Amino acid sequence: MLILECPYCGVNADETELHAGGEAHLKRFGPEASDEEFEGYLFVRQNPKGVHLERWQHRYGCGKWFHAARCTVTLEVFGTYPAQTLAPPKALVAKIKEKRPDWTWREFGGAST
Repeated sequence: MLILECPYCGVNADETELHAGGEAHLKRFGPEASDEEFEGYLFVRQNPKGVHLERWQHRYGCGKWFHAARCTVTLEVFGTYPAQTLAPPKALVAKIKEKRPDWTWREFGGAST
């Protein structure tokens, strides 16, 4: 069973208390967006075999959205952080890279860290 700690209320919630919201850190486009940008926002997602940054809602708890870093193969959870964060915290990235040295994160513009 998947257990994530809500960074807001500190509760370790299992997946039955949570709601998955897909990939984290997607760039949203406004009304001036091209058709290609809007299509990319709606449909283009990473689906990696390995560490992935995801959005989760503590639905049956505080109700807030947060981000989580977890491995899609082993379900290992590396950590969680507030949804208002534009990038994963450096300490979390270091923790991931310690176990998965080849891991990179695709930022909004396609760059990796």
